[in-house]
Amino acid sequence: MESVQSIKQRFGIIGNSATLNRAIEKAIQVAPTDISVLVTGESGVGKESIPKIIHQLSHRKHGKYIAVNCGAIPEGTIDSELFGHEKGAFTGATSTRNGYFEVADGGTIFLDEVGELPLTTQVRLLRVLENGEFIKVGSSKVQKTDVRIVAATNVNMFEAIKKEKFREDLFYRLSTVDINLPPLRERQEDIHILFRKFASDFALKYKMPTIKLTDEAVLILLKYRWSGNIRQLRNVAEQISVLEQNRSVSAATLQSYLPSGSSNLPAIIKTTKSESDFSSEREILYKVLFDMKADLNDLKKLTMELMKSGDVKDVQKDNETLIQKIYGENESETQFDEHVDNLEVLSIPQDTNTNQVFDTEDIKDKYHFAEEIEEEETLSLHDKELELIKKSLQRHNGKRKLAAEELGISERTLYRKIKQFDL
Repeated sequence: MESVQSIKQRFGIIGNSATLNRAIEKAIQVAPTDISVLVTGESGVGKESIPKIIHQLSHRKHGKYIAVNCGAIPEGTIDSELFGHEKGAFTGATSTRNGYFEVADGGTIFLDEVGELPLTTQVRLLRVLENGEFIKVGSSKVQKTDVRIVAATNVNMFEAIKKEKFREDLFYRLSTVDINLPPLRERQEDIHILFRKFASDFALKYKMPTIKLTDEAVLILLKYRWSGNIRQLRNVAEQISVLEQNRSVSAATLQSYLPSGSSNLPAIIKTTKSESDFSSEREILYKVLFDMKADLNDLKKLTMELMKSGDVKDVQKDNETLIQKIYGENESETQFDEHVDNLEVLSIPQDTNTNQVFDTEDIKDKYHFAEEIEEEETLSLHDKELELIKKSLQRHNGKRKLAAEELGISERTLYRKIKQFDL
């Protein structure tokens, strides 16, 4: 079995931190087996080195080694890339294609960013892990493959499982052995060594003297968080090597190349609303409208009681709960009396013989009661949605793109609504 030091020299791995050495030791120990391995760690820590070590130290080293970035392949084509497809399986499939699992038979596949796989592809991958079987897209023939899978991710897999973005059974099949690579900030003793190596490489590449850090600059280098890890450190070393005329880099000069802020990474600001966001807001709006409708019905009920009885005190006593709902729980009797001072309460005459209420059309006309009933009947979700779309289209002179942005929906959804409502 090769030593950790010889493996680091062979694969160009720099550093001597205990956590890094432990990760390499695990890779050496697991390499001769066919156990699935999951490499975890932040972006930029060098996770791609571990699968190469495992492959080269395994009995599959003479087989193919294929590295696949799962996050870089569109969701619609990833099944075809991994498992292949038959001719005519989909538009553009002019010939049969062999997928990576067929091509790498007898070798190793490295699935980088495996946490980005769609759920449907995860099901297919689980079948390969369990019994080595897969089916090409557009085929019904089951094929066998003998491939070792090493996966890597910078995603918190337990969070992804909790949010149902990653299958729990697939996670446990992939992570038979979990190798975690530490972030650069936890390998402080390796930071300056790595920087000097990068500076030397770029000096050779660009044919210029090697840059050197002052003691104060080294302290800043070690204290910095390095959220982008080794990749970020390499980029900073390259920038300084190319741009600085003075080959002695001071603390102030180094600081000018380091992004400020706690995260050291640009924030992603959401500037547009998704259709799901608009749906949530629309549900809230509908709830408010329904509540307003209920309040209006309660208010009309109270008004009708006043019109029938003509006695404010009796109505207040019999409808105490309703009055509190409309005017508030702390409403006093005096305040309620003030509310009704300006109301013209009419007694509705009754026929002494039939004891039936007379026709109230005159009363409805006087108090516009019929208009209120008509407004209530037209208070429907369909009408309100139609009204909002009409107003927005009018405001933007029929420009669907601007109207869709104002309404918070996609232009395709707006076009469907226009056809639905025959606008």
